[in-house]
Formats: sequence, C-alpha cells, structure tokens
Amino acid sequence: MTGVTFVKSNVEQLEPTRVKITLDVEWDELKPAVDTATKHMSQQVNIPGFRRGKVPTRVLENHLGRGAIIEHAVNDSLDGYYQQVIAENELSPIGQPSVDITQWPNLEGAHGGTLVIEIEVDTRPEINLPELSGITLTTDKPVVTDEDIEASLTEMRERFATLKTVDRPVAAKDYVSIDMEAKIGDEVVDSVSGISYELGSGKLLDGIDEALEGLQAGETTTFKSTLAGGDHEGEEADVTVTVQSVKESELPEADDDFAQLASEFDTIDEFKEDLRSSVEKTKLTETVYAARDLLLEELNKQLDVPVPAAVIDQEIKRHLEAEGKEVGDPHGDEIREDTEKAFRDQMILDAIVEKLEVEIGQDELLEFMVQQAQMYNIEPNQFIQAAAQTNQVSAFASELTRNKALILSLREVKVVDQDGEEIDVKSVIDEQEGNTEDVEAGAMSAAAAVEEPAEETEEVTVEAEADKADEAEAEEKAPAKKPAAKKAPAKKASAKKAETEDAEAEGEEKPAAKKPAAKKAPAKKAPAKKAPAKKAETEDAEAEGEGKPAAKKAAAKKAPAKKAPAKKAPAKKADAEAEGDDK
Repeated sequence: MTGVTFVKSNVEQLEPTRVKITLDVEWDELKPAVDTATKHMSQQVNIPGFRRGKVPTRVLENHLGRGAIIEHAVNDSLDGYYQQVIAENELSPIGQPSVDITQWPNLEGAHGGTLVIEIEVDTRPEINLPELSGITLTTDKPVVTDEDIEASLTEMRERFATLKTVDRPVAAKDYVSIDMEAKIGDEVVDSVSGISYELGSGKLLDGIDEALEGLQAGETTTFKSTLAGGDHEGEEADVTVTVQSVKESELPEADDDFAQLASEFDTIDEFKEDLRSSVEKTKLTETVYAARDLLLEELNKQLDVPVPAAVIDQEIKRHLEAEGKEVGDPHGDEIREDTEKAFRDQMILDAIVEKLEVEIGQDELLEFMVQQAQMYNIEPNQFIQAAAQTNQVSAFASELTRNKALILSLREVKVVDQDGEEIDVKSVIDEQEGNTEDVEAGAMSAAAAVEEPAEETEEVTVEAEADKADEAEAEEKAPAKKPAAKKAPAKKASAKKAETEDAEAEGEEKPAAKKPAAKKAPAKKAPAKKAPAKKAETEDAEAEGEGKPAAKKAAAKKAPAKKAPAKKAPAKKADAEAEGDDK
C-alpha cells in the first residue's frame, strides 16, 4: 500500500546495530485499507442471498469476523508502514525484521481504536571513515629484473611451442594423452578417454602427477584420490590411469624471426624492450592491489565496526545448510571469525562507496562478469544466465562497486616502498578510471596459465581438455525475507472462515498479521532471516533481484530498504460452497 500515513512512529536504538520501531496507526489511517480488504474479501466468498462483491460490510463481518478483515488490511499495509519509517529515519536494514502487533483496533462494538506495531531489525552500523590523506602504506617496490624479462619471453615462446611425441618415461611439463577410470569398491563411478594433460598443471585429481611420472606410453597404474565432482564428489576412489602417448614441447629460438612471428617488432631486442614495459605495468598493478589490501587492513585497525550477532548467526546457518550440515555443527564456530571479518570489510567498503559516490555502468558489470566466466572456463552467456537465474547479478554489481571504490580511494593515500620513496600508484588508477575492473584483469592475466603449444611433428593442435575439469559453482544466496506480522484473530470462535484466492496466491510469499485473541494478543517475534555478511555476497543483491525488502545488504550506495510484507493470513473455515467456488 503506497502513500501510507500513521499518527506516530518512534525509533529506539537497542544496540549499536539494532533498532526497535513502534508505530501507532489510528483507525482513520487504517480505515482505507480496511475498506479495500472488505471489498476484496467480499469478492472471494459466497454468502447465500448476496452476489460476490456486493456483500454489505456488516454481513461480511458477521460471517467472517471483523478480526479477519482487519488482519487482511494489516497484511496489505504493513510493508508500506515499514518502508515509510525506514525512509523517514534514514535507516539501513541488513536483516529480516521481526514484527509484533501488540494492539489491534476494536474487534467488537464501534469501529475505532489504534493499531500498535513493534518492529525490530538490525541496521548497518554508522562508520566514520578517517581522513584517507593521513594514511601512509608501505609495500614492496615494483622492481623488474632480467629474470622477469626472460620468464616473460619464455612464456611467449611456450605459446608458439610445438609438441613432439617422445619414446621415454613421462617427466614434468610433458603432455600426455590418458584414459582414466574411477572405482569405489567394485563399482565404476566415472571414466574418461583420450584427455590431454600437462604434468604439473594441477588441473586433474590429486596424486595424478606422482602416478604418471615415470610411466611410458601403454603403461597403466592405479592410485587413490578424492573425487572432485559428480555424484561421488568428496569420496575416495581407486583411479586407474593409462598413458596413450607422451609428448614434449619444443620452444622456438628466441631470435629475430620469433620476434617477427610473435609481435609487431622486427628484432628480438625490440621485443624484449616491449616485454619489459609490459612487465613493469604488471608489477605496478600488483603493487596497487597489494596497497588495496593493506588499506583495508589499516581501516580495520582504525575502526571499531560493531557486528550484529543475529546477522552473523543467520549467515553461518545459511553456510551450514549449503554444506548439508545442521545448526550447531562445530564448523559453524570455525567460520565465525571469518564471517565477522567479511561483514566488517563489507561495511567499511560500503562506507567508502558512499563517501566517494562510486557507481558502475552496465558495460563495466558485463565486462566483469565475462572475466569471471573466463576465470572459471565457462561460456559467458551461460555464466550470465546462471547468475540471473540465481539472483546474483546484484551481488556481482555490489562486489564490483566495492572493489572499484577501494582502488579509487588509493588516490587519496600515500603509498611508499621500504625506503620511504613514494610509489606512483595513481598513474595505474587514473589510466583505468571508469573501468577499474581491467586493473584486476591485468593482474589476473599475469598469473594465467600458458596456452598449450601446437603439435609440430603430427600437425595437430593439442587442446587443453583438462581445463574442463575446472568448473565454478555460483554460490547460491537466499534473499532476505520480509517481516512477518502477527495474525489478528476473529471476534469469536464460532465465526466462519473464508478462504480467499489471494490468500492462496500470496500465502507463500507474504506473512500475515496474527489474529488477536479477543483483544490484544502480543505474539512472539519472527526470527530474523538471512542478512549479508559475504563479499560479494552479501546480499542486498538477492533482495533486489527478488524485489523483496527489509534486509538491505551492504550495497554499493545506500540502497532503499526492500519491502517488509506480512505473512499470509490464515484462512478461516469456509462454507463448502465457498471452497468450491474459490479454488
């Protein structure tokens, strides 16, 4: 319900990160919602002698009980009340609100009275960032050595290397074509044939490098390993591997011919000079990211960020459920410290986002997601569709915005090496301004695996089929739920219940006002639902993706609070004819 007004609202700070909101709604303010609920319910119930939608209010109240109608009205209005008080008091919810209706309007006699609602919710702590210009960070000086240039040149030569079949035992960095079969007991649980693998790349099962080294083409061995995927993921199996062929890579000579083949330069010296410039940029980019991490550490030292226990508990619960563990599992205590740190980091980053007013464009988000897809060796469209289906696009946007804000904040701090000489990180940041995820892409590319060389003798290109083993699972997040109101009971036990169609339709998503037992009936508060304490995750994303409210995660800028709907109102007994018509 939009445009909701109420007579009085009061916000009480219970804890540094938790508030109690009390709303007093007089009958005159609630009456429009009651009239709408009356009209709606009259269209859903059959009462002999009256057409649907034409049932007088008095008759409907006698048939259903005034409490059922008021309950319906409160369910429809609760989110509007919640959203309004959140906006008026500039609160930033980060968990599911718990709602308690402590007083209902008159359930008998003359219409009137006051609806009193109490809402408790965790909020984002207020963070006063220190002056960034007063912070000095000390990191390693980016130094480029001749060894770095040779390593970069070797990587380029490996890109143009060829594979040659050899008649000798398998050695490190050899490429082998293998067949594998995994057994648990006497059951074959998986098998693959003819896959290419580079010894030492670490892209297959643990223990395979040791098992393969020393074998020759045609030889077979068996080793034990933990399966990394499939229905038996995490289980130990006996893996039999057979070597079909052994190949070694031959690198081209580092001469002028190679320079002309691999670059736009005519000589190897020119090519090396260009590689030096590239390595210098990569080293400086790595320094930027080292300084970024140091800045977050320093801010954590200077700031005392309060952590809402309920938010952390819910995040740990969600984590345990995702791993198939029960609440109370010892693993929960093991991850509590990391979960709290992730929450503090996120709150600090959100404060930076707001201070610097950082935003990202759709093109930045798209490019970031494409890079993530490439990291996990997934087709970009498939990755983006999966992210959309699991409501993680907003989470990616928040993560990207926070990362961008932290990097941009380095412009205001001083970064020096161990000798106290200032390092020019601003040049990298300025170069990438407006597209800072490219900085991360540059850093990642420096550590990327080298492409496999092509077969020279057999004129066959060797594909890195083993890369298929690296698959990323998008972490599923559960959006924060809306606050549930208590139910409002009907005036008497004998009152008949009406089962409305909207109750069925909205029942799964909306909570309801609990019916008052005769007069006032305070009820237990609904437990807070999941909130954000994850990086990327944390999670206003999902709430935004679902269009659901209340739990606002540490998002890039201050995001408006999401809806705070009530639970479905439990239906009252309906005449058999009503049920027949309504469903």
